[in-house]
Amino acid sequence: MELQVTNLDGLSVGSVTLTDEVFGLEVRTDILHRMVRYQQLKAMSGTHQVKHRSDGVRTGKKFVKQKGSGGARHGDRKAPQFRGGGRAFGPETRSHAIDLPKKVRALALRHALSAKAHAGEIIIVDSVAQSEAKTSSLRASFGKLAWSNALIIDGAVVDANFAMAARNIPMIDVLPVQGINVVDILRREKLVLTRAALAAIEARFNTSEEAAS
Repeated sequence: MELQVTNLDGLSVGSVTLTDEVFGLEVRTDILHRMVRYQQLKAMSGTHQVKHRSDGVRTGKKFVKQKGSGGARHGDRKAPQFRGGGRAFGPETRSHAIDLPKKVRALALRHALSAKAHAGEIIIVDSVAQSEAKTSSLRASFGKLAWSNALIIDGAVVDANFAMAARNIPMIDVLPVQGINVVDILRREKLVLTRAALAAIEARFNTSEEAAS
């Protein structure tokens, strides 16, 4: 697949060919679903915690005789049925993360990239480097390019001025190429890759394929 390379002024500065091994797969939504679920569960903090019966600060003394009271038999006031008692079967601090093989995670990223390529939602730019960190000028450029909802991936290091100028623009996410992930790709309408990001992505999967073979 061949795409035009543009700059932030919308002018064409060349073309690139996307490799079918990364951008030309037949998209499988089941793999994408597994990866999205994996990322979302891993991101959950899991810090929910209640006080159980053993965590209460009330006395543990038996407050009513075993027999002769005419009521139920009770031990102490920390039982869940009493006000101020511990909660029964409440949540505890734990990790919600699930396992997903590394090869499936890598495959899911390729399917996400392929999904954007098939939908015509991948844009290749020469560079996003800015001479100054000015949000107003960058917003104007995005308006000309119709980038109202986009994920922008730069090389190993994102240009500092660009990152600073773009961080206040809603619906625009900026990541280095190491941070590219399925959830962020799917949640934005357009995927913008710099030449450096594209080269790094293709090199990453070529290296993994050679290691697997």
